Amino acid sequence: MADGIKIEIVSPENLVLSEQASSVTVPGADGYFTVMGDHAALMTTLKAGFVTVTSGGAERTYYVQGGFADVSDAGLTILAEQAKTGADFDRSELDAAIVKAQAALSAATTDQAKQDAQTALDGWKNLLLEIDAVGLPN
Repeated sequence: MADGIKIEIVSPENLVLSEQASSVTVPGADGYFTVMGDHAALMTTLKAGFVTVTSGGAERTYYVQGGFADVSDAGLTILAEQAKTGADFDRSELDAAIVKAQAALSAATTDQAKQDAQTALDGWKNLLLEIDAVGLPN
């Protein structure tokens, strides 16, 4: 197994991230998957969700919406319609997203809808925890 994987997250506006990571968890169309060194080649569409990048024992979370993930020998490239770091959100925006996700979870009638809503809710809460941990303004 290789020591890590090169990760790039690109949005139409800018290059959000470009670095070496030990693992990256991605919200693929068929569910979340984790990419590590020497991962098999893969291309998939993205669903809205959170990319978790682990490097040096630390985890960082990025919100992505739409686009593609491409795993190749060169690494993992995420071409997202929208990509944001936690610093790109303000507190009221995250609070509103959490309330909306909680409402979606309450209204879910199928197991898949409940699972999707719970995943979204957990992602928003984790992003809020990450922002609070680095002391960004409320």
